[in-house]
Amino acid sequence: MKSQLLLPHRFKQIGWLLLVPATVLGIILLLTDLDSMPLQATVFSFVNDEILGHVRYFSFSKVNVTTTLVAVLFISGALLIGFSKEKREDEFISSLRQSSLLWAVLVNSILLLLAFLFIYGTAFISIMMYNMFTVLIIYIARFNYILYRNSRSAPDEKYN
Repeated sequence: MKSQLLLPHRFKQIGWLLLVPATVLGIILLLTDLDSMPLQATVFSFVNDEILGHVRYFSFSKVNVTTTLVAVLFISGALLIGFSKEKREDEFISSLRQSSLLWAVLVNSILLLLAFLFIYGTAFISIMMYNMFTVLIIYIARFNYILYRNSRSAPDEKYN
């Protein structure tokens, strides 16, 4: 089975090189003040809704882009990891990809439903922000865990 949406295997290494530092920086930003690493830049925005300000459309704004860069690196790395071919790409791997993706969407939806029911106020906004990343995190974690578990149970058939 040939999938046209998968990237070559070498992109997986690039993905890890992007994802790991982005995760570390994201945790640092989460645990410290978000302004602890200010990186100011003038950026173009389609919509800029300033707090207690007016809404501006199609304008340039000077903003702290640290969290934006970390999020872009994280998502780019996770996409490269999740959608790069394995060294040995076969129907088992394709089936594992599909089941892992379905499983990730289901778990993410359950977590989102629980958030809607039990989390309110500004904490909910934080949960929604982190929710952007959870499908990719759960997919990568489950896919690689099942792949690892299967390679250990059948040492003569390595799927790495």
